[in-house]
Amino acid sequence: MVAEDYDSFWLWAGVKPQPVLDHARSIYILAGEVRASDPGRLRLLRPATPALPIADLWLVVRVETLDWQPDVQEKIMELAKKWDRQGRPLTGVQIDFDSNTRNLKNYAAFLRAFRESLPIRFKLSITGLLDWSANGDPAALSALADIVDEAVFQTYQARETIAGYEQWLERLHDLPMPFRLGLVQGGSWHEPENLREIRNFRGFVVFLVNPPARQAPD
Repeated sequence: MVAEDYDSFWLWAGVKPQPVLDHARSIYILAGEVRASDPGRLRLLRPATPALPIADLWLVVRVETLDWQPDVQEKIMELAKKWDRQGRPLTGVQIDFDSNTRNLKNYAAFLRAFRESLPIRFKLSITGLLDWSANGDPAALSALADIVDEAVFQTYQARETIAGYEQWLERLHDLPMPFRLGLVQGGSWHEPENLREIRNFRGFVVFLVNPPARQAPD
């Protein structure tokens, strides 16, 4: 998979901007995280937006637990407003949380409360697991569809494309929400036939990685 073939990207903390971002339409930037060991704190990973070309800009919060303290949500809202004032409008906020498929109903309730606190001018995006499409409760998925503007389903774990991802993608036809597929830069991704014919499919987001370090010559 070659990143230059796509136009939407995740930029994680510790990953250096690449020339491919010069022509990006959407950039999802990891701004902070909420750790399970410290649910009362939003840990900032990037205090300000990097110097990037004009693109739809998303502020991403990586989440390990939904057991937030109220102050955490307030800090996220403050950060979103701060980014929105830094020379370009903020498109929205993305919650990066690997919700267990059996817990989608509770996750939808959590997101509804978050959506109510988010300024209406910001969109709400979430990441999702491919298992949702196969085993998710239809009522819970419909509830999510009423709340979020998009879901981005990850076709990789760590830095590797999930083996047999094709069988999961066949279940996406019935998803009731707009969705994208998350790809990992350099992964073994091959686009299945008819993918772009799915009604709610909106494209791809590529997770950028740093190139491997060059070894010094012997």
